[in-house]
Amino acid sequence: MRIVIESTDRVGISQEILAVFSKQSWNLKTVEITSCFTYLEIDYHNLTLSRIKRSLRDIAGLIAIKEINLLPNEQRASHLQALLDKIPEPIFDLDRQGHILAMNKASCELLATTEKFRDNTGSTNNTTSYETFIGKPIEQFITQLKQTVFAKKANDTLNNASNRQASLSATSQSITIEGRAYILDISPVMTTAESLQLNKNTPQHGTLTKHEALKNMQSTIQQTGSVLLLRSMHTLGRQISLLQSHQQYCFDNIVGESESMHLIKAQGRRFAELDLPVLICGETGTGKELIARALHESSPRSKAPFLAINCAALPEHLLESELFGYASGAFTGAQKGGKPGLIELAEGGCLFLDEIAEMSPYLQAKLLRFLQDLCYRRVGGESERQANVRIISASHQNLAQLIHAKVFRQDLYYRLNVLRIELPPLRERNKDISLLAQLFLSNAVKQVNNNHFQEKLTPKFTDGALNLLQKFSWPGNIRQLQNIIFSVVALTNNSIINSNELRQVLAKHGRDDLSEIANGETQSDNLNRTIWPAQKRYQQDRRISQTKDWASAQAAFEQALLQHFYPLYPTTRKLARRLKVSHNKVAMKLRQHKVI
Repeated sequence: MRIVIESTDRVGISQEILAVFSKQSWNLKTVEITSCFTYLEIDYHNLTLSRIKRSLRDIAGLIAIKEINLLPNEQRASHLQALLDKIPEPIFDLDRQGHILAMNKASCELLATTEKFRDNTGSTNNTTSYETFIGKPIEQFITQLKQTVFAKKANDTLNNASNRQASLSATSQSITIEGRAYILDISPVMTTAESLQLNKNTPQHGTLTKHEALKNMQSTIQQTGSVLLLRSMHTLGRQISLLQSHQQYCFDNIVGESESMHLIKAQGRRFAELDLPVLICGETGTGKELIARALHESSPRSKAPFLAINCAALPEHLLESELFGYASGAFTGAQKGGKPGLIELAEGGCLFLDEIAEMSPYLQAKLLRFLQDLCYRRVGGESERQANVRIISASHQNLAQLIHAKVFRQDLYYRLNVLRIELPPLRERNKDISLLAQLFLSNAVKQVNNNHFQEKLTPKFTDGALNLLQKFSWPGNIRQLQNIIFSVVALTNNSIINSNELRQVLAKHGRDDLSEIANGETQSDNLNRTIWPAQKRYQQDRRISQTKDWASAQAAFEQALLQHFYPLYPTTRKLARRLKVSHNKVAMKLRQHKVI
């Protein structure tokens, strides 16, 4: 039975109330006293509220006596437990010895699945109450934890900033529970205690004055427990996936009305339902990652992470640890507790391997082994892990030619090329160029307006400008079109964009073959098929006549060649492969001509 007694704020009234209960020999389990309120939990058979009122009627200052369901501390604990149960990740509150003080529903369900719990109880039921675990050491269920995790031995003084910071800092480590990987975040619970420190100058006899006592008081900070939070790899992967992209990708959002794009969208929707590897091929800038994300968003794995990595962006040893993760102490500088790889973080979702052709032969062999049964080991690790992930790969290179040149493994190609999507270059999508140009034009104006106080109106393309866009070869495909449109918007102040402005921007991007493009403009643009080739020939003749010697002409040619191809092949290895020279020679020439 629980009651609340409301009274006036009179000195000694709570003592009088408790004296009555003691005289009646009523067993009080819990007492909570606040100003004007006394809360009691009574354990006595057949005790009624009316009997309590009769016993307390002679005490002056009583206002009301009511029966309640919960005491204030019980009500707060109930609300706190409900709040903890809303947290999807397992969370534990431990004392200094590692005994469980509090936990949420997710942690209760997790411990109920452990082998230690089943061995001790013989139960296979995962719906276990909190009382089963409260007060027990967490090491009894999670054996990977050590006593040093829960409390530090040193008492760091508050005056020592470095020690205080070290004590208060949270730590993380990677653990595995029943075959599932988690990141364990350990946050120490600290309390501050004050003690009187005596020294040789402190009087040995008599009492200390208030000033002397304050002078000799020293504050110490002690760890009284820890809060443990377990984050699954699925949760971490989803968070990383959201950080990589804030947009929603689906096939309906892909701009394109050409016949080839309608076919690709229909093909992509069918492939999305099949849980098989997909290989996306196409020239650089055709939107391979966009298709990969749309595949993921349309698949049953859409709620799980989508993680992407460019295989050409990292050297071999870093790419291996990024993909497969590494164990603690795997190499010098390795993070304590190890680090999960993208395969682990993408649990249940998709892993996108862009530029798969750039992967080294060693990693190709390791990836082939992984695709065989989706089992892998972390770098430096001993235990084998099972993954649940879909692999989507992409390349702008001709993999068949690379296989013939023995640069890419044929068996890996067959593993990746289960489902295949070929993306057409932009020059084969004339119907889509005007749609894409209008989209990029609108986006460019929005970006310019965000960076300036004065709002800029969206300009319009002339028919001749659109005709020029449609007849341009676009070696950089959609990415190049976007960059060209952004450059034009940034440079123009006009309400109309004509072909003249487009030609000027295209010329700055290293294209000298604009004379092959039909103009389609009116004569007022002063750039027609007759004038442009003549102007080009005049500029070439002028450059030749100004040549000093053979060496300077060769240097000018090398510089123009590198300026033209480097944006299309933005790594030295790719450019060396395109020009069929050594990697070192390309790197030397790029530095010599100050292209990079």
